[in-house]
Amino acid sequence: MKNKKEKKVSDNSRRTFLKSSAVAVAGFTIVPRHVLGRGYLAPSDTLYIAAVGAGGKGDSDISGFMGSGKAKMAFLCDVDEKRASKAFTTYPDAKRYVDWREMFDKEHKKFDAVSVSTPDHTHAVVGSAAMVLGKHCWIQKPLAHDVYEVRVLADLAKKHKVVTQMGNQGASNDGVRQMREWFEAGVIGDVSEVQIWTNRPVWPQGNLNWPTKTATPPPNLNWDLWQGTAPARPFPAPASEGGIDLVPFNWRGWWEYGTGVLGDMGAHFIEAPMSVLGLQHVSEVQTSSSGSGYFPETGPASNYSIMTFPKTPKTQGPVKIHWMDGGIQPQRPQELDPSERFGGGDGGMLFIGTKGKMMANCYAANARLLPVSRMDEVTVPQKYARVKNQANGHYAQWVEACLAGYGNMETSSPFDKAALLSEAMLMCNLAIRGHDLFTEMPGANGRPPRKVYPTRGINLLWDAENMKVTNVNEVNQFVKREYRAPWKLSGV
Repeated sequence: MKNKKEKKVSDNSRRTFLKSSAVAVAGFTIVPRHVLGRGYLAPSDTLYIAAVGAGGKGDSDISGFMGSGKAKMAFLCDVDEKRASKAFTTYPDAKRYVDWREMFDKEHKKFDAVSVSTPDHTHAVVGSAAMVLGKHCWIQKPLAHDVYEVRVLADLAKKHKVVTQMGNQGASNDGVRQMREWFEAGVIGDVSEVQIWTNRPVWPQGNLNWPTKTATPPPNLNWDLWQGTAPARPFPAPASEGGIDLVPFNWRGWWEYGTGVLGDMGAHFIEAPMSVLGLQHVSEVQTSSSGSGYFPETGPASNYSIMTFPKTPKTQGPVKIHWMDGGIQPQRPQELDPSERFGGGDGGMLFIGTKGKMMANCYAANARLLPVSRMDEVTVPQKYARVKNQANGHYAQWVEACLAGYGNMETSSPFDKAALLSEAMLMCNLAIRGHDLFTEMPGANGRPPRKVYPTRGINLLWDAENMKVTNVNEVNQFVKREYRAPWKLSGV
C-alpha cells in the first residue's frame, strides 16, 4: 500500500500529465508521441508532422507522408498563402503559420517531426532548429545551400539522435540496388568513370543580371520571410514588365537562393554512383561553362564538370564522375542500337566498367546492362532489400523509421549519407561560381587593364577535413556564406 508521500507524488505526476495531455489534444484526435516522452509508442502509432513549406513541392511531400497511413499533418507553415491553399484546404485541422520560428516556439511540444520543403537557402536554418528541438527531420534536396551548412546538419542529426531523410526519392528505387548487386558481383568489372547528363535547366539561368525594375509583392506573399537568410532586395517586377518571375519556381537559377542545376537534379543522378561505388568526399573538381560576359548572380546555361573521388574499398583506383547539363551529352555507347534511347527524357547515367557497361535514367530508374541482351544472360541473386513502393515509398520509409525510433530502422538517404552527396554537388558549384571571379591587372605598355580569372583551366583541390579549397582561396567565400540578421543556424 502506498504511503501518503508516495500517493502525493503520484497524484501530482498524474495531474501534470493530464494537464499537458489536455493541452496537446486541443485540435488533435490523438496524443502526439512527443508529448508522451521519447521512445514511447502511442496507441495510434501516428507521427505528428509540422510542414515548413506547404505549397508546390511541399504539398506533394505532405501527400507522400500521408500515403503511409501513419502520419498526421499537425501544422502547416508557408510564407505564400496562395501557393499553400491546396494543402490548407486538404488538411483543415492543421493549424497554420506564416513564420516557422513562431510555430516552433509555440507548438514544439505538439509535433514529432518536421519536413522542410522551402527554397535551398533556408533549408539549414529550419532543419537545424528542428533537430535541436529533438525533432525527426525531412529536408528536400539538396540538403543545404552551402558545404558548411551540410556538415552542420549531418552533425546535428547524429548529436540529437533524430531520424532523417533527404528528399531524393530515387535513393529508394530498385535501380540503385540492382546496379549495386551487378557491380559487386563483378558483372561490369571495375569502374573508374561514370557519365551523367540532364536536360535541365528548365528555368531562366545564365547571362542574367538582377533586374532594376521592381514591384510590390503580392498580398499573399511575405517577401521578407521568403528571402530569409539572403540579402534583402526589392521584389522584382514580373518578366512581362522587364523583370523576372522569381517566385515560386525560378529562384533555382539565382545563387542567393538556389543551387542551380546541380542542386536541383544532382541528387537524383549522383546518388546512384556514390552508393554503388562507395564514394565518400570528393577530392578535386574541374568545370567549364557556357556564356560570355560577367553574370555572377546566376548559374550558367550549360555546364560540364568532372568530380574526382579517391579510391574506395570497392574500386581499384580513383573514380571520375562527369556531369553534363543544359543539353550537353556524352558520346553514345557503341553497345546501343541507333534507335535505342540514350537515357530517359530527363537524362541518364552511364557506368563504364572494364568488363561492360550499365545505364539508368534519372532517379536510377530503368537500370539495365549494355547491350540490353545481357539482361537475359546475367543472373545475380538479390542481395539488398527493396523499399516498398520504391520512390513513392521513400516517404513512408521515413515515417516508419521515425515511429521505430532512432537507430532502429534505416532510411535510404539519412543526413550523413545525404551530406556527402550534397557536398559533391556544392563543390562543383564552387568551381562554377569561381569562373566569374577575376582580378583586374594593369595593362602593359599603355594598354587597358585586363581581367585574370584564377579558377579557369585548373582543378580545385578540396581539403575535406578542413572544408577548404587549397589551391584557389578566392572560392572559399562560397563554402560558408554570411546570413542576413537576425537569421542564424541553431546548435552551433
